[in-house]
Amino acid sequence: MKDSINTVSELLHQLDGLSMAAFLKLLAEKYPGKVVFSTSFSYEDQVITHEILSNKLPIKIFTLDTGRLFAETYSVWSSTNATYNTQIEAYYPRQDALQEFVGKNGPNSFYESVDHRKQCCFIRKVEPLQRALAGNSIWITGLRSEHSKDREDLPMIEWDESNLIIKYHPILHWTTEEVKNYITQQHIPYNPLHDRGFVSIGCAPCTRAIRPGEDFRAGRWWWESSDKKECGLHVHAPVK
Repeated sequence: MKDSINTVSELLHQLDGLSMAAFLKLLAEKYPGKVVFSTSFSYEDQVITHEILSNKLPIKIFTLDTGRLFAETYSVWSSTNATYNTQIEAYYPRQDALQEFVGKNGPNSFYESVDHRKQCCFIRKVEPLQRALAGNSIWITGLRSEHSKDREDLPMIEWDESNLIIKYHPILHWTTEEVKNYITQQHIPYNPLHDRGFVSIGCAPCTRAIRPGEDFRAGRWWWESSDKKECGLHVHAPVK
């Protein structure tokens, strides 16, 4: 743990003054073959994908295909592969776990209780993520502080004790306007659902567009009353 915290401090120092592409290059050189980026094909993730692929950086890009994504998400996945002449790897839920869960509880049981929703998220997203991250040293994410109050005090680089990996959030402090402008200027393919009020895009049954004045996360698991709704991919516990 102590060594990991020291490494995070060192990387934060090295990050100072470097562009995103330059620091991504530094990470790829420092941890060859062990730097990965998880994309959900959101605005944010498309910005980072562009930085990685347009600069030909040796960083693996993967996505979690839950089996219940929007058709528009699959379309932008395909257009991203075509635009950058790449093949983004997908990780899928384990068939036996998913079959048992759906067989026992039904296909839409996540609406019935928070516990069922969290079980569904674990099977479709968290466990596949654990497989994708296994053996790697750096996990790059598209998290932005504007999306959640829980992310406002996040450092750009942190130690993830749950997955035993260092996380780097390159656009943590970008505004929505900055993200949109970058997408437009660089002619990057993006999910058209963003133009229809969808901010945080996940599985189709669990995501809706937000209304004027609503919180960024209001469109995720909207039927739940809690103001701290996460799927378990990003657990921010204080390091002791």
